[in-house]
Amino acid sequence: MTMGAADKREEVIQAWYMDDSDEDQRLPHHREPKEYVSLDKLAELGVLSWRLDADNYENDEELKKIREERGYSYMDFCEVCPEKLPNYEEKIKNFFEEHLHTDEEIRYCVAGSGYFDVRDHNDKWIRVWVKKGGMIVLPAGIYHRFTLDTDNYIKAMRLFVGDPIWTPYNRPHDHLPARKEYIENFLQQEGGGQAVDAAA
Repeated sequence: MTMGAADKREEVIQAWYMDDSDEDQRLPHHREPKEYVSLDKLAELGVLSWRLDADNYENDEELKKIREERGYSYMDFCEVCPEKLPNYEEKIKNFFEEHLHTDEEIRYCVAGSGYFDVRDHNDKWIRVWVKKGGMIVLPAGIYHRFTLDTDNYIKAMRLFVGDPIWTPYNRPHDHLPARKEYIENFLQQEGGGQAVDAAA
């Protein structure tokens, strides 16, 4: 995860605050004026990111190193598009329902693109656009949701520690230990306390 002025990750991962519009969820939903969010700010929320070589994922030493360091023993692929995903309409609706998991959600975009929306310290939505070559880790306990963009296609590698458990807990699930730990670790830092009492 290289930092610095020319952060290569920003070519494949961008983030911004969302407007409150009910228009098509696949649109960018920028505020006016646009309000971008840095990848460092995402890291403060526990969202980690990398830029990897999506054309070489089978032999990528950097990916191998990340998997070893973080214990990601399980791997599969998920293609989300109307042609490839059974019950597409229902699934895409479920993905966009605000939820959390009790484990990390790791997604590496090897083709296409999509939006992962996460809540900030003040419970505002940040839209994270992940394109080919971008990998993100959403921490256990963060409220989030997913949708495709207007290209209607993503192929993502899914990684997991041990046997995968994809159970979504739709909001509110503030009583879960994973949520309490997330609040302690990320939201109760400076300027973060307000989200704890947000309407659940």
